[in-house]
Amino acid sequence: MKKKVLVLGASGLIAPNITAYLDPHYDLTLVDIKPHPHGRPIGHVDVTSYGQVFEAMRGMDAIMNYTVNRPDPVLSFKVNSLGAWHVMKAAAAHGIKKVLHSGPQSVRAGYDADFDIDDPPPIVGSGYYGITKLIGREICQVYARTYQIQTISFVFNGLGPNPTQAVAGDFPAFTVTWEDLAHACRLALDIESVPGYFQEFNLHSYLGHGKFLLDKARRLLGFAPQRDWASFHRRQV
Repeated sequence: MKKKVLVLGASGLIAPNITAYLDPHYDLTLVDIKPHPHGRPIGHVDVTSYGQVFEAMRGMDAIMNYTVNRPDPVLSFKVNSLGAWHVMKAAAAHGIKKVLHSGPQSVRAGYDADFDIDDPPPIVGSGYYGITKLIGREICQVYARTYQIQTISFVFNGLGPNPTQAVAGDFPAFTVTWEDLAHACRLALDIESVPGYFQEFNLHSYLGHGKFLLDKARRLLGFAPQRDWASFHRRQV
């Protein structure tokens, strides 16, 4: 029997691009506050409402939270921070033991001049969006460890489709392809446990720069990019 997975933010910037990879493996329930960009059936769930989140989680085995708001100073806190609390609180109430979370990377500002960086402490700075996501991360970590909810958070700087032909120009650090993110989600959904009930993973697809490593993701999740995506950026000589 397929694992029942609730996808919050199913019509947003991330989930519509990875659900097709996950559909064959899980029984997905897609929810959001707006229509799906590809016309898929969507349940209406506002992550800022604890009651709606609680009801949506009935009968679920795992939760994927890809809700996010960046520009609005009120909604960004309600979605990124309060929404994370609602997700973890409802998961604890239902006894759900697997939650996937996401957020922006918070290490480039302090480590972009370095190489071979694996799992450094985050440097959030004073940006309001980053702070709201950090609060959400801390809420997830506290609930994960208090209620023994296996919680995995992926952080990245950019997302996009798999390249299919030669690409001019360099590739940015911390960019992950949809296929690689979906692969990471499958590993996270299927893994039995992670140390300390909460782990955050720097996630990206392009290893050629040698700046930020994936050693932790390889070691704990078994993750590696599905292809050598950097090869599409190599210059012909």
